[in-house]
Amino acid sequence: MKRTLTCITLAAVALTATGLAQAQNKTLRLLTWADYAPKDVVEQFTKETGIKVEITLSNNEEMISKLRATGGAGFDLAQPSQDRIAGPQTEFRIYKPLDLSKIKRELFIPSMLEATQANTTVDGKVYGLPHIWGTDGLVVNTKLSKATDYPDLCAPENAGKVSMRLKRPTLIAFAFASGKNPFALYNDAKGYAALMNEVGQTLINCKKNVKFYWDGKDQLLAGLRSGELTTAMMWDTGGWGLNKTQPEIKFVAPKSGALGWVDTYAIPAKGRNDAAAYAWINFNLRPKIAARVASAAGNFTASKGADQLMNDTLKKQFADSFPEAALKNIKWYPAVPAGIEDIEGRVLDRVKAAQ
Repeated sequence: MKRTLTCITLAAVALTATGLAQAQNKTLRLLTWADYAPKDVVEQFTKETGIKVEITLSNNEEMISKLRATGGAGFDLAQPSQDRIAGPQTEFRIYKPLDLSKIKRELFIPSMLEATQANTTVDGKVYGLPHIWGTDGLVVNTKLSKATDYPDLCAPENAGKVSMRLKRPTLIAFAFASGKNPFALYNDAKGYAALMNEVGQTLINCKKNVKFYWDGKDQLLAGLRSGELTTAMMWDTGGWGLNKTQPEIKFVAPKSGALGWVDTYAIPAKGRNDAAAYAWINFNLRPKIAARVASAAGNFTASKGADQLMNDTLKKQFADSFPEAALKNIKWYPAVPAGIEDIEGRVLDRVKAAQ
């Protein structure tokens, strides 16, 4: 009798384990940014593949924190920016190498695929694939401000009417505006720290101009809509969104260069459903799907041919903001070496604490 019960119990456990495995194989746990997984796109993917998508919204700092805390567990696919892969991977080993034989290379813009692979290679292995790209620059109410570069945020005529983030892009932007190249100092910790200290002092001197430092987009967009803010350092899609209803608000590529970013696909080290991850990547790089995702996000995509399917309004806004010279002047973020963000964090803390 005991033996029979034991067999029944073992069989039940085996069936439960099989059921759990099957459920896992039909679920993709996605760690991503807002608007990168529109409801209609998710529904079509599930209809075509039978795989459900569980979405957790995040940002670069949170992605690293979540994956570091679990050793790369909890998610099957993540979307860090390309400059946030090599450093965290070297330090924390939170991603697994990509199997490039499982992606459809023909779906990607070749130059963007090659550049992202180069920027996300660690010990000869590739950890990132490009998805959505865009820029940070200036959003200007052209009726209230004539700002054309980052230092204009600190000009007397904009006192108390600007906003920026106390994050690393602001440090990088002001470094370029000072005539120096911060990326060239990534492997010179002492030189980089000296440059960041200079920029930090500039930002401390600029605090009187700052209405508020923004974290969430709602307060920032409301300030620009109302005229409370004349100028802000922010992303291109935010400016283009405001421009649709208030033509005087424009996204401006700064004279010293907009900052270019690429959000990627990376597979966490302990992801349990790689097959679903690769299926989602290839599905999202199909031009028609990519155009829908890019339109929802308000940015452009690494999918070859998707730009021709974007709506005419966004294509015109992009052309207005980025004439050829401005496009060539984009400063693309390279991989962030270990230790760089610690230097930046100390400078940002001093700026925050300064009176």
